[in-house]
Formats: sequence, structure tokens, C-alpha cells
Amino acid sequence: MAGTAQSGPHQSILNSDGRRHPVENVLTIFTLVVGLIAFVLGMLVRNMHTGAAVHITATATGLAALLVGLYVQMISATREQRVLIVTGMIAGFVGLAIGLSRGGFIG
Repeated sequence: MAGTAQSGPHQSILNSDGRRHPVENVLTIFTLVVGLIAFVLGMLVRNMHTGAAVHITATATGLAALLVGLYVQMISATREQRVLIVTGMIAGFVGLAIGLSRGGFIG
């Protein structure tokens, strides 16, 4: 049938427009994973007495997720990518903010 989307074995949920976006997909997953790591580290910093290394790591990963997320948001191609990017950016921002409130890059 003409006009239907072909879902082959290489079809990704992030490629809902039917085209491949390998760079955008990798950066989207990076933003989400690093943002979630920053969020978890931020919660550890907030709720436990952790060392300076955890403060610095939460701050650095949060900053990386936020900056990469802002860039990837501009070049994203599909709605599914944007949803995951914003989720990762928010989680990264929370980790960054908590890390900064506890000493940031100084520890």
C-alpha cells in the first residue's frame, strides 16, 4: 500500500519519520542517560553525607547533560527525540543545581 511506513528490523522508536538519524539518536540517549546519572548523584548528595568527588561528579554530569541537551534540542528531528532530550535536560539540571548548592566544582 502506498504511503505506509515500512517497519523493518532497523526501525527505531526515535525515527518516527521513517528516516535514520544516527547522530541525533546517540546524542539523545547520551543526554537522557547522563541526565539521569546526574539526577541520582544529586539525590545522593542531597540525602547523604558524600565526599567532594560526588559533588563534583554530579555538577559535571549535570552540566554535560544540560549543554549537550540544549544543542541536540536544536538539531532534533522527531517528537520522540525531543521528549527524551527534555527529560534528560531536566534531570541534568536538577543534578547540576544540587551539586552547585553543595559546593559545585570546588567540592
